[in-house]
Order: sequence, then structure tokens, then C-alpha cells
Amino acid sequence: MTALPPAAAARARRTAVSAALCAGLTAALTAVTGCGEDPDAGTNGVGKLDAPAIEEKAKVAADGAQSVRLAGTLVSKGGTYKLNMRLKKTGGSGSVTTKNSAFALLRVGDELYLKADADFWKQAGGTAAEKLDDKYVKVPEDDPTYKQLRGFTEMGTLLDGILGLHGKLSKGAYDTVDGTRTIKVLGGEGGGGTLDVSLKGTPYPLRLSRAGGAGVLTLADWNKEFVLAAPEKGESVDYGRELPRTR
Repeated sequence: MTALPPAAAARARRTAVSAALCAGLTAALTAVTGCGEDPDAGTNGVGKLDAPAIEEKAKVAADGAQSVRLAGTLVSKGGTYKLNMRLKKTGGSGSVTTKNSAFALLRVGDELYLKADADFWKQAGGTAAEKLDDKYVKVPEDDPTYKQLRGFTEMGTLLDGILGLHGKLSKGAYDTVDGTRTIKVLGGEGGGGTLDVSLKGTPYPLRLSRAGGAGVLTLADWNKEFVLAAPEKGESVDYGRELPRTR
């Protein structure tokens, strides 16, 4: 083998070292950030759309769904509510926790039931708290709390009320929600809310951070069937008078 002149040999060594460093740096960046890979490879493709189109896809997907699980914190009209609700077009069931109370709700059609422990009824001034403990109490439709409580079980009403972002829309970072890859849509650069939209299958909204710190909600189990049925005989009782407020 013919030996290289000293200058050429030095250049060759520098080139080899530089190439090795670049290869190592590229590998490290790819491992950490996915640099060099197509972030939309293997996805449903909505990440390639502009922000308004992604938001519209998410709304259409939500409107077409038959059921969802909605969980997290919702700040509305001066009250803070922690929700864990399973919802469908015909009703819903789950739990609601406020600053002063915790209770379960069940709605089947227009029939709405509230279930709480004895402490709830004692705080409400109930004289038969032990009788009402852990029983479903049917909420009369003319009761002042009926409309408020029913609102927590209305799939369409809740989704319409929470999914809107405020301000000019822009695309944010790629992320994951419960193991599913998402693309973020920002309202007003994030100040108007942030919506994570699924990059797998149907582009459902999976997480919403509401504008103004008005709560963070996750949306899961889209179109997953669950049973809604009125309480069995013996599981429900009549309250007999106006139900307490639930703030």
C-alpha cells in the first residue's frame, strides 16, 4: 500500500473523526427527538393539515361518536368540578366532586338520579340521612337543580361547551396522551386553550387544556359501549322535597 503524504494523511484523519462525530450526534438527536424521521409516518395524517383543519376534524369526529369518557377538572360559572363521567347520546353515569360535596349521577333518558353518602345529606339538612345513604334519589324535572345536574350527563352539551379554542389557531408540538401520539392545536398561542388530537385512527380529541386555566380534561373510550339502566328496585328512594345545591 502506498503511504499518503503527511498533509493528506492528516486531512484523512480529520475527515474520519468529523464523520464519526457527526454520525454519533445524529444518532443521539434521532434517539431523543426523532430528528430525521417523518413525524407523520404511520399516523392518520392529520398532523400534515393546518391548525383550523385539524380542529375541524376533531370536532367532526366528536360529533359522530356515540360515547366517551370525560375526566378531569372543569371550572364553570365560579364553581370547580372534578368529573369522571361516561357519556352517551341517551344519558350518562359517573361522579362529580365539588368544593363542598361529592356525589354520583345517573341519567337514563330524562330520568336523572343522584347518589351520595349520609354526610352529603346531613350537610344538606336532610332529616333522613341514613335512609338516603348510598341510595339513588330521583331528581324531579321541576327541581331547581335538575337542569344543572343533567348538564353533567349531556354528552353533546359538554363537548360543545369545552372543545372550542379561543384566538388565532396554530399547530403545536407532537405529544402523547395515554400512549397515543397526538398533535397539539393552540388557541392564541396557548392562552386560548390547547387541544391534543389523536394521530391514530379517527382523529378524536384526547385532551383539552381550557383557556384561562378553566380546567384540564381528558377524553377517552370513544365509541366504547357501556350499559345504562335505571336503578333496581330497592336501590332508589324519594327525597320528598327540593334537593340541595351542589356547589
